[in-house]
Amino acid sequence: MSKIASKDTRLETGKKDGYNANDMSLLSDLEAVRKRPGMYIGSTDTNGLHHLVWEIVDNAVDEANEGYGNQISVTINTDNSITIEDRGRGVPYDINKETGLSGFEMVYLKLHAGGKFDEKNYKTAGGLHGVGGAVVNALSSWMEVDSYRDGYCHHIRFESAPLKKDKNGEYIDKGEKLVSPISSTPTSKRGTKVTFCPDPSIFSDTSFDYQKIASNLDDRAGLNSGVTFILEDKRTSRKDIFSYKGGLKEYFDAHLFGKNGIGESVYFSQDIPFDDPSGKKNIIKVEVVLRYFSDLKTENILSFANGVRTPDGGTHVSGLKKGLTVVFNSYANEHKLIKKDMDLDGSDIRSGLCAILSVRVPEKIIIFEGQTKTKLGTKEALQAVDEVIETKLHYYLQENPTYAKEIGDKILASYEERMAANRARESVKKLSKAEKAKLSNLSGKLIPCACKQYKSNELFIVEGDSASGSAKTCRDKDHQAILPLRGKTKNVVGEEVSDVLENKELNTLIYTIGAGYGKDFRLKDMHYDKVIIMTDADDDGCHIQNLLISFFYQYMKPLIEDGHLYVACPPLYRIAMKNEQIYCWDDEDLSKTRKSIGNKQYVLSRFKGLGEMNPSQLWETTMAPTKRRLIKVVIEDDDECYDKVNLFMNKDMADKRREWIASNVDFSYKKDYFEEIREDEKQG
Repeated sequence: MSKIASKDTRLETGKKDGYNANDMSLLSDLEAVRKRPGMYIGSTDTNGLHHLVWEIVDNAVDEANEGYGNQISVTINTDNSITIEDRGRGVPYDINKETGLSGFEMVYLKLHAGGKFDEKNYKTAGGLHGVGGAVVNALSSWMEVDSYRDGYCHHIRFESAPLKKDKNGEYIDKGEKLVSPISSTPTSKRGTKVTFCPDPSIFSDTSFDYQKIASNLDDRAGLNSGVTFILEDKRTSRKDIFSYKGGLKEYFDAHLFGKNGIGESVYFSQDIPFDDPSGKKNIIKVEVVLRYFSDLKTENILSFANGVRTPDGGTHVSGLKKGLTVVFNSYANEHKLIKKDMDLDGSDIRSGLCAILSVRVPEKIIIFEGQTKTKLGTKEALQAVDEVIETKLHYYLQENPTYAKEIGDKILASYEERMAANRARESVKKLSKAEKAKLSNLSGKLIPCACKQYKSNELFIVEGDSASGSAKTCRDKDHQAILPLRGKTKNVVGEEVSDVLENKELNTLIYTIGAGYGKDFRLKDMHYDKVIIMTDADDDGCHIQNLLISFFYQYMKPLIEDGHLYVACPPLYRIAMKNEQIYCWDDEDLSKTRKSIGNKQYVLSRFKGLGEMNPSQLWETTMAPTKRRLIKVVIEDDDECYDKVNLFMNKDMADKRREWIASNVDFSYKKDYFEEIREDEKQG
């Protein structure tokens, strides 16, 4: 008998699977976006919310890059809507003969429609998929568009239609929009103004973050010399203007955080020709600016493609890394800086490197991985960037031997450090179990857990002996280990690795976690699934958190990226009543709780530290997996995170810190709120 089954076995046996073409759904354009927003904007958290802004700003920047307008304004309105206005050509409003739709409807109601699918309107554009405007409209409660062109302001409004019910009486969301007739009034202005209000039924938080938008516009100003970006917040009356006449190099020099730069920042720009798929000659424009810092051990490469930040890198970043490796290995061999059997690793060559890379790729060949454009996939970009680096940097090193020697010394130091770390790791592998156990408890105070199934274990890093004593008593002995800290740990930002490893507390922490550090960190070797920082709910506790998080970011970054680092949230207050006790985590929480209690009698206690809690209280509020509150430490934007860690933790950044605080922190008291607190205290 043949072993090949009939293609219609289930039908032959009389079975029916109940699935046919009538069970399939065809979603309208905007309905599809609302049902699966993550496919278009990545998420529905604050990152997805702000991605709506980037989509509209992308369109404005594309106009500026084509030579239409040199000013782009972003205004956060008091009703939580946001307005983006440019001085470009204005969105077409007339009727498209093929579809019978107005330009407004094609751009803001239809996916994959617009003027960016050939090079007649835009040579290089950040918004390529023709979905940006429609996606923003789909995920907004309402949107208004003003197109200033042909001597008139052409206005249209889109608003979410009321939901309809299906045959079962359930509300269904088809993403339908009520569209106003286009109105026209005379004007001498040119450009496009888009105002939209994000839909609170889609987003977990619809409040725009001024600083996040400011950082994004600052990037764009650096990438687009001659274009001015204006940001205004009507909620707070704050306003900033971003403009860099010197372009990428001026932007780079304004954002440096290293303290000991080697030479000056080096800038290269070149148009690299290539044959596109049609056989037509075309170009990729490459810009790169870089500088090495003797005090930095990590690399920081900020990359862009067609004006869009690519946090996940891509082919252009691969081209930069390849070019650097080839050039420095070639130079080192040519000038006999290294032995014949030595091979400088890419990580050695990029140690202490800060760079910004920008490429402009023609529409015909640009490939972004995903609608959110976090990674470039165009293979020609790798070749173009590699060619610029191998040619321009090679000549620069030859013409600047003193600079080349300093960079060479920096790279060789990194090589020697890597070799020493490899030797140390190999020596640890040869130790006996008893010797390894001794290393993992250098401080003599680690309180281990019993279970050897690492994925079910937690390590609590605890501030002080008193708190660790309570934690030791109440913990789950099978799965929760306790590591007490003796005061504040060393601030590792800007420090030599050797100095960091000499710190007993940090050395103990490295061996306790068991996965190594730096380039040799291995997630698979971790002894704990969760590493939890548990400190007092005061300023000192917060400082210790910052010191530890900075350490993990610098030396165990994959631990954060893979979601293993947490901060415990102990309560600040305890309200005790006759048959009940209530914990409050901050002053606002306390105020709300007092109001809800009313005139009932209670005793209020404020915890000055974890050590003041008895074991049962610490377990109930901070350590019990079913009741505790934990904050997961995540890296939303690695480039921004790198900048902020250096800004706030590097001891040589005091002037920049003061400047940032003066521009970003409002020290004025919330008068009504604190008067309310004081009144509550009087009544209490």
